[in-house]
Amino acid sequence: MKVLVTGAAGFIGSKVMQMLAARGDEVVGLDNINNYYDVRLKYGRLRENGFDCPSCDMAWGQMQTSSRFSNCRFVRMGLEDKASIDSLFEKEKFDKVLNLAAQAGVRYSITNPYAYMQSNMVGFLNILEACRHFGVNHLVYASSSSVYGMNSKVPYNEDDKVDSPVSLYAASKKSNELMAHAYAKLYGIAMTGLRFFTVYGPWGRPDMSPMLFATAIARGEPIKVFNNGDMIRDFTYIDDIAEGTIHVLDRKPDANLCANNVPYKVYNIGCSHPVKLMDFIDEIEKAYGMPAQKKFLPMQPGDVYQTNADTSKLEAEADYKPHWRLHDGIQQFMQWFKSDLNPLK
Repeated sequence: MKVLVTGAAGFIGSKVMQMLAARGDEVVGLDNINNYYDVRLKYGRLRENGFDCPSCDMAWGQMQTSSRFSNCRFVRMGLEDKASIDSLFEKEKFDKVLNLAAQAGVRYSITNPYAYMQSNMVGFLNILEACRHFGVNHLVYASSSSVYGMNSKVPYNEDDKVDSPVSLYAASKKSNELMAHAYAKLYGIAMTGLRFFTVYGPWGRPDMSPMLFATAIARGEPIKVFNNGDMIRDFTYIDDIAEGTIHVLDRKPDANLCANNVPYKVYNIGCSHPVKLMDFIDEIEKAYGMPAQKKFLPMQPGDVYQTNADTSKLEAEADYKPHWRLHDGIQQFMQWFKSDLNPLK
C-alpha cells in the first residue's frame, strides 16, 4: 500500500516510516522541520532513514528518495500550506495517511497558543479535506493521553469522558478527534485516533523527561523534579508505539461494526504499567552510572498527576500488546544517548 506519514522527522514518525519502508510499503514522509526543538535531532533521524541533509537546511518542496529504502521518499512541507498539500495528494494518490505532524508540548502551549491553532487545527483540517477529495480510504492520526485531563479514574479507558482538558494542547487533540468523527460520518472515510502515552527511547525529543534527565546528569546539573516527585507516568517505549501504530493502520474500521455505523475508532497506546517518577529517575541513574542532583519543584500548569492506559481495546481489536520493559527500554535509550549517533551529545 502507499502511505503518507506526516511528522516524518519527528520521534514517532521517523520510526514508523522506517518500519513501513522496511516491510515493503511505498512511503512518503512529510515534515516542516520546525525549530520547536534542536533541528539537529530531526535531521539526524532523517539521515538514519537514508535522506541526505548534511547542512541541516533541507529545501522546501523537493522530493528526495532514501538511499536506504528505494520505496521511501521525503518532502519538506507544512500542513498549513493547503495548496501544496492538495497538490501532493492529487499527484501521489495515497491509500492511507498517518498524520503524526503536530505542534507538541503541553507547557509550550501555554506560552505559544497560536502555534497550536495553526498546526493542530488548520493543518489537520487541510489533511481531512485532502483525504476527502483525493480518495484516501483510512486516516490514522495522533491524539494524546493528555485528552483525559482532569479525569481521576484510572486506568484511562477510551470510553471515559474527555471534556476537562488542562492545556490548550490537550484541547487541540480532543478537537482533532471530534473533527475526524465528523468527517467519518459525513463522508464515510475510515478514521482512527491514537492516544499516545509518554513515549521514550533512542532519538527521543529533548524537551521530554528522559533526555532532560540524562542531559542534566551528563552536565552535572540538577534535574527538575515536578510535584516534588509525586507523579506517575505510563512510559511507553518507541518500538511499542510504532508497532502498535502500524497494527492500527492495517485495520480499517468497518462502519458495520462501529457505533452508529460511523467508521471511527480511538485507541490508547501505552505500556499499561505506570511507573512512579522517582523510580523512572532511578532507572536513568543506574543506566547512566551516576546519581542525579535533584531540584524538587511544584506541579506545573497543564500537568496531571497520573497517566495510566487501559490497552485492552488495542489488544482485542488491533491484536497488539505493548511488551517492552522499562529497564530494557532505558538501557537502549542510554546506549544511544552516549553514542556518536546522538547529535546533541
